Amino acid sequence: MQYRYLGRSGLKVSVLTMGTMTFGGSEKVGNTAQREATNQIDLCLDHGINLLDTANMYNDGVSEEMIGVALAENGRRQKSLVATKVRFRIGEGPNEVGLSRHHIIAQAEASLKRLQTDVIDLYQVHEWDGMTPIEETMEALDTLIKHGKVRYVGCSNYSGWHIMKALGAAQAHNYQRFISQQIHYTLYSREAEFELVPISQDQGLGILVWSPLAGGLLSGKYRRDGGPDTGRHVGGSREPPIHDRERLYDIVDVIVEIARERGVSGAQVALAWTLGRPGVTSVVIGGRNQAQFSDNLAAAELVLSAGERARLNAVSQPNLPYPYWHQAFTAHDRLGPIDRDLIGPHLEEDQGE
Repeated sequence: MQYRYLGRSGLKVSVLTMGTMTFGGSEKVGNTAQREATNQIDLCLDHGINLLDTANMYNDGVSEEMIGVALAENGRRQKSLVATKVRFRIGEGPNEVGLSRHHIIAQAEASLKRLQTDVIDLYQVHEWDGMTPIEETMEALDTLIKHGKVRYVGCSNYSGWHIMKALGAAQAHNYQRFISQQIHYTLYSREAEFELVPISQDQGLGILVWSPLAGGLLSGKYRRDGGPDTGRHVGGSREPPIHDRERLYDIVDVIVEIARERGVSGAQVALAWTLGRPGVTSVVIGGRNQAQFSDNLAAAELVLSAGERARLNAVSQPNLPYPYWHQAFTAHDRLGPIDRDLIGPHLEEDQGE
């Protein structure tokens, strides 16, 4: 297992992170029971994964509770970093949602109890809250760190200007800043390359990728002529939204071709592509059972060739939106390394450079 520093911090995390949304869930997302959950945690720990990701709202806190039970035994907590999240509604009251000081601190205390631990290693704000002043949110997170209940903080599902607003508030008031952001980023969904990836590279944020297989759509199991009878997308999941199914299946076709050539699964190819993208620290893998986890774990050892990456990039390359197409036309002589990660492939295509 490889380990990378998480953003501008001294914390090293495994390139694969264990996702736990299926713990205590439903048939739609996977309803992993405690014994199987503990076995899956052992499997991941044995393979060198050291970061477990959950959220207070995953199955109404059951995911956190099950992690707490597993980590309380056999020294598992000492081998693990635990990441959880706060923002979505927990309870019926008017203050049981959002990123107010009240909600953040109350939910941190509740998560600590469910996780049966004294400290949350990475506490992530799960989504933007436009009704709470960003200074209040960042101060509450800073307070949790100062009190020793949280070690690091990160964000998830923020837009570029949201991140910069939060980082600006932290700098202005000398609060602890985000060290990471958790985003959706796949061969099909490459929108993050326009703002979120460059901000991470420039501002020193580690990137954790959630649902790197797009809920299984990029595993190679879903094809134009059909797919599994069960799973998240059979149940009508809207994440990610699929606006162009032909493009999706064109991408899957190339994934499957490379997988057959290499003798690996399509899931491993899609995960390996994401792991090799600029700025990415770790991808969050999940599974309904140990077989799925075992297959995903092998992606950490799969190194795609330059030719294979070129094929995947070509079939999935999004068009440049404004202002990037304009920069490609008029600023290509003054592009920095981060700019070139995004615009470079289009320069090669359009200008023969």
